[in-house]
Amino acid sequence: MRPRTLLRALLTERGCGHFATFEEEFTRSAQLAAAKLNRPDLATVTASQATWKRWLSGDQIPRSDAGAVLEFMLGVDVETLLRPAVERGVVLPQIAPSAARDAARLLNSMFDTSYLDPLGRASGMEGVWHLDGQRFFDGTSVAVQLYEADEQDGRVVIGAHHHAHVRAFTRATRRALVLGTLGDDGLYAIDAAHARRQLAVTADTLPISTPYKIDDLTYGLLWAMLNLDDSLLANDHVLHAEQQTLEPLWAQRRSAVARSAVPDLTNVGSAWLGMYFCAEHIIRRLDEGSSPPVFWSPVRTGEEAAVWLFFASWTQFRHALQERLADGGAAPERVFCIPATDAGASQRYERILLWLAVAMMERDGQKISVCAEPEYKRIDGFVLVPGRRVISANWLGSEGIWHVDTTDSLADVSAYAQVVDHARSQSVTKGDSSEERLRSLAHHLDLDWGWLVRRCRELGAYGIAGMLRPRSRLISVEELERVLRFAGEFDD
Repeated sequence: MRPRTLLRALLTERGCGHFATFEEEFTRSAQLAAAKLNRPDLATVTASQATWKRWLSGDQIPRSDAGAVLEFMLGVDVETLLRPAVERGVVLPQIAPSAARDAARLLNSMFDTSYLDPLGRASGMEGVWHLDGQRFFDGTSVAVQLYEADEQDGRVVIGAHHHAHVRAFTRATRRALVLGTLGDDGLYAIDAAHARRQLAVTADTLPISTPYKIDDLTYGLLWAMLNLDDSLLANDHVLHAEQQTLEPLWAQRRSAVARSAVPDLTNVGSAWLGMYFCAEHIIRRLDEGSSPPVFWSPVRTGEEAAVWLFFASWTQFRHALQERLADGGAAPERVFCIPATDAGASQRYERILLWLAVAMMERDGQKISVCAEPEYKRIDGFVLVPGRRVISANWLGSEGIWHVDTTDSLADVSAYAQVVDHARSQSVTKGDSSEERLRSLAHHLDLDWGWLVRRCRELGAYGIAGMLRPRSRLISVEELERVLRFAGEFDD
């Protein structure tokens, strides 16, 4: 007996096992495909009962326009449809392929690093959301499943008729996201593990918090955390081994390591190791009770700044810095160089990441200055201890994992102090309070202040644990939670 084709299996599962129901669904799909694919010729495509039988038996391959309609109708290419069906227990998602494609098309049009492929290659297989890197991230992908959701009492809910498939989809231990679509009203995301826990305590609905709507804020956070988390997971053993070799190097005033010395590192893994080394190098060269240092940061993009929001080692460095300077009085300062052309070249979701990283530093009490003169962006990262020392520490923008140096030369200290003084005097972040400075930075980055503050308030009040779930021990979202609440306190 000839094995059952995937086409026969899918049509049977969708209630189209009889020609009359198939003909009705095929005709409707042809009309939809004509509109959605901008191919008017598809609207009149039909299939006879004899042709339908030959398709089901595998004796005839759907060609040309008929094949295009079948692919649109079932969400699977013709070649795959005519292969033998895998005989296994499959729980099918209750979403029309056209609805899934519409949601994906909307998302992919919004963000330049996003490509959502909503339908698997075979029945019961999930989609994949590709999240590309740009200058820094390595790029990653995550399993996704789309469900048509409803709005009830101010909540977005995935109904009980979807729950069998949600349970099947979220059972696996791999990272995944559940996406609820409200059509033109947008997409909402939760982590699959969170969905699994939710269904363990309620059988009626699966709610998704409305602050989890995918927009520039939430997409930027998902894009950054998933990229950082997956890259660090890929390098976990390598990073642990390299950490054990650092102690002798910290004793040196000058040190540099090329990327080629640890070729297994991803871009993000290299940044983590370089940042970790530079942080300890700085702490060891700051005298207790010395004048508050001024940090010059070469970070200019949200992609680079995201490490401050998510690396757990950054939180450890900030605490160590506070302890070292406990008797020094004023908090450290930090200076950035972000020319308007650089800010304008990046997407809004990336500029939001940069703004959040600066807000986190303001929350720590650091006064932020932002110089916009392009010639200053060539200056590498350093720490100025006024009148005493310059500590060079760079983990970004070179072929090396890190490059550090220390000088007590008064001439060098004076030269760096002049750079800092000029940047302060020309800063685009004006004001005596954090709110005033962050408002002026939002203007410089062309961000809508009112919208940004309101979204931070909504997301900070609800929490992000249901949407962002780190898997690497080197990633944390606790500081991000705090900075969202901090930003949400401002007047919008």
